[in-house]
Amino acid sequence: MKPTLVVLAAGLGSRFGGLKQLEIIGPQKESIIDYSVYDAVRAGFGKVVFVIKKEMETAFREKLMKHFETRIVTACAFQELDMLPEGYTLPPGREKPWGTAHAVLAAKKSVQNPFAVINADDYYGREAFHEMQKFLTADRGENEYGLMGYRLGNTLSKHGSVSRAICEIDDCHYLRFIKEVTKISRKESRIVRHDINEPDALSEDTIVSMNMWGFSTAVFDQLEAGFSAFLDEKIDDPDAEYFIPVMVGRLIRDGRVKVKVLRSDAPFFFFFAKKN
Repeated sequence: MKPTLVVLAAGLGSRFGGLKQLEIIGPQKESIIDYSVYDAVRAGFGKVVFVIKKEMETAFREKLMKHFETRIVTACAFQELDMLPEGYTLPPGREKPWGTAHAVLAAKKSVQNPFAVINADDYYGREAFHEMQKFLTADRGENEYGLMGYRLGNTLSKHGSVSRAICEIDDCHYLRFIKEVTKISRKESRIVRHDINEPDALSEDTIVSMNMWGFSTAVFDQLEAGFSAFLDEKIDDPDAEYFIPVMVGRLIRDGRVKVKVLRSDAPFFFFFAKKN
């Protein structure tokens, strides 16, 4: 049974000025998604589901998905603002997508096997796909999930500060909790966080999440229940988003799941571009 790769590609892209998910970056006109799917195919994934907005479908099929038709099964799933549980109505003025956990939920009908989740505009490295494929095809409980962890020092940008989800891990390499830390940058020989009153140094070897997760299909019921709870609390907040790390963190605290932290020492590449 080959696992599925779910690619989250429904972001607005407004600050970039277009569909940065399809922006050419390689010598043979490859996008960053081309590299990720290529590595997933080599690692043994059997299907790719692209979570997009409906209006992106034609561009995705013509400029991207046709590249993979002979190598791997592909499908589109649509993340739309009005994709809400029964009994909920889209609030007036809502423009922002509902977040990464909602995007994963949009892929439910297209996913039948254990699956990995990645961002469309990040490159995770060949090693990460191989390690995640081994995790997803191993014999484990349906409530044991995976998270690819990276060394903080391999994930920084030369273009300014970044936000990173810092992981606290127990002695058996399971996730205790995950916390988003903003305004991290390299200052000479140190890595410093500036989101607190006094700048604080962080280790190069601090493990961070870059949103590469491994799930069983059991997660979809958990996502649905969590999304209803999220809407009960924040449906009228136009900026509120339902994020994967927050959802998983709550499941860990409730003792409902375990999350194995896998490791990649490879450099992490994220797409950076300025709007013209």
